Amino acid sequence: MLKVLLKDGSIIDSGEEDGRRALRHTAAHILAQAVKRLYPGAKLTIGPAIDSGFYYDFDMEETLTIDSLKEIEEEMKVIIKEDLRLERSVLSREAALKLMEECGENYKVELINDLPEDEELTFFKQGDFIDLCAGPHVLSTSKVKAVKLLSVAGAYWRGNEKNKMLQRVYGTAFAKKSELDKYLNMLEEAKKRDHRKLGKELKLFALMNEGPGFPFFLPNGVVLKNKLIEYWRELHKKYGYEEIETPLILNRELWQTSGHWYHYKENMYTVNIDEEEYAIKPMNCPGGMLVYKSESHSYRELPIRAAELGRVHRHELSGALHGLMRVRAFTQDDAHIFMLPEQIKDEIKGVIRLIDEVYARFGFKYSVELSTRPVNSMGSDSEWEMAEESLKNALEEIKMPFKINPGDGAFYGPKIDFHLEDSIGRTWQCGTIQLDFQLPQRFDLDYVGSDGEKHKPIVIHRVIFGSIERFIGILIEHFEGKFPTWISPVQVKVLPISDQFNEYAEEVVRKLEESEIRVKIDDRVEKIGYKIREARNERVPYIIIVGEKEKSTGTISLRSRKNGEEGSVNLDEFIANINNEIKLKQL
Repeated sequence: MLKVLLKDGSIIDSGEEDGRRALRHTAAHILAQAVKRLYPGAKLTIGPAIDSGFYYDFDMEETLTIDSLKEIEEEMKVIIKEDLRLERSVLSREAALKLMEECGENYKVELINDLPEDEELTFFKQGDFIDLCAGPHVLSTSKVKAVKLLSVAGAYWRGNEKNKMLQRVYGTAFAKKSELDKYLNMLEEAKKRDHRKLGKELKLFALMNEGPGFPFFLPNGVVLKNKLIEYWRELHKKYGYEEIETPLILNRELWQTSGHWYHYKENMYTVNIDEEEYAIKPMNCPGGMLVYKSESHSYRELPIRAAELGRVHRHELSGALHGLMRVRAFTQDDAHIFMLPEQIKDEIKGVIRLIDEVYARFGFKYSVELSTRPVNSMGSDSEWEMAEESLKNALEEIKMPFKINPGDGAFYGPKIDFHLEDSIGRTWQCGTIQLDFQLPQRFDLDYVGSDGEKHKPIVIHRVIFGSIERFIGILIEHFEGKFPTWISPVQVKVLPISDQFNEYAEEVVRKLEESEIRVKIDDRVEKIGYKIREARNERVPYIIIVGEKEKSTGTISLRSRKNGEEGSVNLDEFIANINNEIKLKQL
């Protein structure tokens, strides 16, 4: 447990997560101090703690390189050894502006001028370095026991591509060297699992300059995507959903009604059609509202569970794009549940059970967050209180551990977020359940109640995969490309030892295909050892080798990804076993 210095000057004992963020925030200040020592002309901007560590953005003439980072890191270690105490001070706006102007920190001047007039301006000082900052921090630079600078990248000032490009230095810090070593080992493992590298090697998808942020799915990737969609449809039928499909482009009036035009327009692509402004949908929700509204409903019909695999487009800055993890076009596995007030808890619990079943299928552990009302939101206090309480009660009733994430809800309602933990300990936010009292009112949705009067339904928005594309990226890295047999693009590779056994190999392939097993033959004139290595590199679950012995006995020689060499096997027996594995969707 670390002692942490807060913005108001108080010192508290922190929890593990809060202490780590304070430690990393202090590390960001140590980074800035080291840069100013080595590059006095550098201008400071912002330097927050983030989930994986910290960063600081600099405006400087020198171009930072990997060698530069090593030099800066060494200077940071000097500052840490100096054991500089963090000192908090409060300045008037006039004094704060004067200080930053004297230091030549024009970005800090801009930040101060943009803060509300009644905002308390706090500064944190360590040695000869001072920075405008709201904290929190650990008490001394010496508390940062282990630090590592990881990379440098470009970043626009305030995230606006019209502003100047800055240099963003990323790093991480821990209270113990052993924790840093563990994290760096995880990063090395993550490099081997990088879905962009494996996606190319396994011929799953391609990223092309002609469509930045718009991935191209190759035949193997389409098979993988379709198997996930088949599973999704199978489960949704089981849980009582009906599937719908809504248009890709809808007019401005719709997006004004939904509120997206005012709250989300900077992320939307727009187009003019017949002299009217339209938007390519960034979300499926408004279309789902129109489907519900297309006919009248009785309370006896509710809940109505409408699921949609909707293609959405969102404008992301080019610097934020990352393989399949951050794209501009993706398939969202949406559903909207229209329900009565007394059905809220049961429906939320039903969605949680569905999400749990999906994540368990892929072997994921997960944690849950309840995100509450943001500053920029629609609706009354009473509606938000009821919505937040409903989500909280549902989680408590099923004894689902969760933590509160204040102010991170959607603009129309609170939400439950599911964070997956992959096989090397990283977390990914995927599933979401959002409770919405606003869109039914904005779209004037209703149902006829038992009293014969019209009432407004309540809506749950939810996704499980989130983005199917992103989920595929997560699966690639989670399994290191070694997918469970049921979703593997190629389930079996058949390798004849030489071309004189091609006919028997083709007979084996035919029997596998008749059993709907995805199989390919490698009948190239290559040595068998080379073919086996290639099939292994393709992460194929099963490799069948056929030669004279197999042909004469009507058997196969089997190698599996799990068990290695399995020897001579009866083909029909193998088909029965692999079909059972696929049917049960085994890991």
